[in-house]
Amino acid sequence: MPHLDRRAWLALASSSLFGQGVANRGVTAAARAKPSGKPWLAKFQDVAAAAGLRAPVIYGGVERKTYILEATGCGAAFIDYDSDGWLDIFLLTGSRLDGAPDGATNRLYKNNRDGTFTDVTERAGLTRAGWFCAVTAADYNNDGHVDLFLTGHGECVLYRNNGDGTFTDATKEAGLFARAGELGGGCTFLDYDRDARLDLFVANYLELDLATAPKPGDGANCTFNDVPVNCGPRGLKTSRCRLFRNNGDGTFTDISNKAGIDKVTGSYAMTAVAADFDNDGWPDILVACDSTPSFLLRNQRDGTFKEEGIERGIALSDDGQEQAGMGLAVGDHDLDGDLDIFKTHFANDTHGLFRNDGKGMFAEITAAAGIGVETRYVGWGAGMTDLDNDGHPDLFLVTGGVYPETEGKPAAHPQRSPRLVFRNLGNGRFEEILGDAGPGIGALHSSRGCAVGDFDNDGDMDILVVNLNEPPSLLRNDLAGTGHWLKMKLEGTVSNRSAIGARATVRYTLAGKAAIQAQEVQAQSSFYSVNDFRLHYGLGAATSAAVTIRWPNGGTEYCGAVAVDQLITVREGAGIVKRERFKSGSASQSR
Repeated sequence: MPHLDRRAWLALASSSLFGQGVANRGVTAAARAKPSGKPWLAKFQDVAAAAGLRAPVIYGGVERKTYILEATGCGAAFIDYDSDGWLDIFLLTGSRLDGAPDGATNRLYKNNRDGTFTDVTERAGLTRAGWFCAVTAADYNNDGHVDLFLTGHGECVLYRNNGDGTFTDATKEAGLFARAGELGGGCTFLDYDRDARLDLFVANYLELDLATAPKPGDGANCTFNDVPVNCGPRGLKTSRCRLFRNNGDGTFTDISNKAGIDKVTGSYAMTAVAADFDNDGWPDILVACDSTPSFLLRNQRDGTFKEEGIERGIALSDDGQEQAGMGLAVGDHDLDGDLDIFKTHFANDTHGLFRNDGKGMFAEITAAAGIGVETRYVGWGAGMTDLDNDGHPDLFLVTGGVYPETEGKPAAHPQRSPRLVFRNLGNGRFEEILGDAGPGIGALHSSRGCAVGDFDNDGDMDILVVNLNEPPSLLRNDLAGTGHWLKMKLEGTVSNRSAIGARATVRYTLAGKAAIQAQEVQAQSSFYSVNDFRLHYGLGAATSAAVTIRWPNGGTEYCGAVAVDQLITVREGAGIVKRERFKSGSASQSR
């Protein structure tokens, strides 16, 4: 479609009448291509129960959901909260309309380094019930310890990591706030002004007062296929995004008006991702928006942002239609050195793949890439990462229904549905892996957030999944084959300590041709979740890769050719300061 600006699109859209609460285009799935015949070597097994992740994620009713906050669900994070080199797990939770049941709380699990985890929530000071939505993580005060920020319904929480295994609620002293009735959306730390202090962007989904909110059947936006269901998001009041500037003394200042964020209105904002999409060295902000045009806030490099989602081709489908944007994955799927976007949507619609031209202009290539074969399920969290270490980043997403009242009725989408994996064939096309990705992929759940990371330190990427009103899934990747890999942990010195916004580019040889892959350290991705900060590159048969780091303050550091199958720690200004080789689930260190 031609690139319209937002005002022009809204003028066109105003002539349309929307018939239900959530956007879906009624798309028929595309025909599947002939299978490639290539073996798929990444098999996923859900090891959550054996690992000790047995507590359910409480979120609203099971057979009925009266309000939309019961249906949206929440995220999770892979973080190393104790800096021991092993990924720990942080899980959000919700509540019930008649009150939180016993045991409903956000949870922190410590990695025991043997495939199991210990619930340390109470010891860490993180016990808390409520309707929590999204999490972002980073070291906002540059003290060497990863902190947490959460959004929720009518509240937000900043947890400062004390460095001794405990956290302190620093929300009030930091000057952060949420207004009553706001249903929180995505949030992300970023250094928007490149002053080495992490700022905070918060996207609020909508305004919801349970005392006055409409109920199932109260109008066109409260039915699905003639069945009364929870209302929205259409018909409910949109909320506003905010930007908080880090003052460097533990406090933040709301600069939403000064930065132009207050002007960005009219959409139901969900997952937020900060990354440099136009390759100018400054972080932009992408927000997936539900049933309304998504936002791309382009950093103007003067302390302000300009919303250009429609003009840059990422706000709508390629035929100019609204989609139910929920989850986001960012990566370099075509190995050209810039950041592409994968966005998840509702059932009866396609999940969108958008190719970056290197200047922050996007073209939707969903159909051409073979992603349009799957329209059966509601999509949520997603990832763009190399699951089989063949050198080409793959796509995956988790799914789950939102209207339990429609279960078993004609044209209903299932409440419990599988995870989806699309393998990158390396020729611009993807192939859905059907029945061959392991029992953890085919298992049926109503899932929401997910995070990707190497929890067992064995060189392949595992997946943590939030399941509503069930325990989470921990999908261990039991990868066969001989594909090589490289991981990078980046540490800022002049830039922010967490290196949020740092870009690592690797150059390697793949099937006899030169390949280049870019990734950035992000503080939120997927759906309301946080991935492993350690960047992972599958490299196929390559035995080395040339590494270049562009730090958040704009400086560039070249690390030269690096041997594969190791984790390198790169410290700004000092180069590689540690090398770790993973073996049989344990890491051996060398300097």
